Amino acid sequence: MKNVTITVEDATLEWVRIEAARRNTSVSRLVGEMLTDKMQHDDAYARAQRDWVADTSSFSSGGKPYPQREALNG
Repeated sequence: MKNVTITVEDATLEWVRIEAARRNTSVSRLVGEMLTDKMQHDDAYARAQRDWVADTSSFSSGGKPYPQREALNG
């Protein structure tokens, strides 16, 4: 595990100190967990987007015209 130094606004530092105390953890651990959560969320989103783009079946009408909205909701 590596240490880092960050610069934050005073209000942000006050909030993170209160939040860490509320969760009974350290500021360092809380910030680390937040960064890990962000990374995992972003990775999952990127994976889902790649899978969706790769699924060409949802883009194909088999050469037939797509139905009009009125016909679907009729």
